[in-house]
Amino acid sequence: MSYVEVPGAKVPIRMWTDPASVEDQAMQQLRNVATLPWIKGLAVMPDVHYGKGATVGSVIAMKDAVCPAAVGVDIGCGMSAVKTSLTANDLPGDLSALRSKIERAIPVGVGLHKEPVDPGRLYGFGAKEAAYDDLWQRFDYLADPVKSRRERAAKQVGTLGGGNHFVEFCLDQSGSVWLMLHSGSRNIGNELANFHIEVARGLSHNQGLVDRDLAVFLAATPEMDAYRNDLFWAQEYAKFNRAAMMSLFKEVIRKEFRKAKVSFEREISCHHNYVAQERYDGMELLVTRKGAIRAGSGDYGIIPGSMGTGSYIVKGLGNEKSFNSASHGAGRKMSRTAAKKRFSVRDLAEQTKGVECRKDSGVVDEIPGAYKSIEQVIDQQTDLVEVVAKLRQVICIKG
Repeated sequence: MSYVEVPGAKVPIRMWTDPASVEDQAMQQLRNVATLPWIKGLAVMPDVHYGKGATVGSVIAMKDAVCPAAVGVDIGCGMSAVKTSLTANDLPGDLSALRSKIERAIPVGVGLHKEPVDPGRLYGFGAKEAAYDDLWQRFDYLADPVKSRRERAAKQVGTLGGGNHFVEFCLDQSGSVWLMLHSGSRNIGNELANFHIEVARGLSHNQGLVDRDLAVFLAATPEMDAYRNDLFWAQEYAKFNRAAMMSLFKEVIRKEFRKAKVSFEREISCHHNYVAQERYDGMELLVTRKGAIRAGSGDYGIIPGSMGTGSYIVKGLGNEKSFNSASHGAGRKMSRTAAKKRFSVRDLAEQTKGVECRKDSGVVDEIPGAYKSIEQVIDQQTDLVEVVAKLRQVICIKG
């Protein structure tokens, strides 16, 4: 489908979904964003739903301003996936032992490594290792409240976290095995985000906004410089976190399928909570994607469904009306609290039949029924991306 345009105070709201299907709270958030003095464009993805400050599934383009709440508190959260040489024929009938080995290699929930993961072992010597060293050399230049978190942050590289983060072992329609995971900047990114959101709320130019969570930093100010420093650090940290997890994941698979001599294709990786400086209509703009991926022409991306419904590998079509963006997933259709009230452990077991995963009360809020249809979400953005592969998970690990 193409987009539907809804009038907004400063800019039209371009929506790749039926406006009537969007909950009232999220629709009001979109209208609030469209009132910002600095806004130059607003695109809404088909997985849109209510979020803190700005909706999840929104792409906001501003001139000389950025809203930290429109990035979100999990800075740099995103996806990684890689196709392997394994096929369904290589897999054992019972995948529970493999799931346990992956969980031992990659700490989940609040878990962390006993010692920081060695980047030399994970990446080999070269540009990536040098960039990783540079990341930690810049740590002392982050906001003061996180200065004492260095050791914990180092031990959380290569860890999953909780919530909707996951590690999955998948099959595509041809029977090839894919490794896929979803995580971000862990606790350090959350702390940096919340610190800067509070700073922005206190700035004088933000006092007349319709929603204090939409407070922005302005270009050429110390506050903007500080935020961008910490933001880009956290985005890079998130990228290394996913790279470390994928390396640990690959190690497990190599050992488990040693006889098959597993090989891996080029890794696909994409942020979906981040800021990028991009040029549109002759203007340099700061584009925030909160629950959205970049889908420039030829860009590979990952759009996951819920823990029992499969996911898609896609290639961007470069639609500038969406600021070269696409959805980041299926998107929730109910809150975690509502999901826990509506669904039972029995429902979870039924909806995740055929998937080796947790089926207990601790993950009922992640049940497939709490999410929108991933097939419908994909159908609503055929002018943004083309499907490269459809995956179905056979192992799903949650925090």
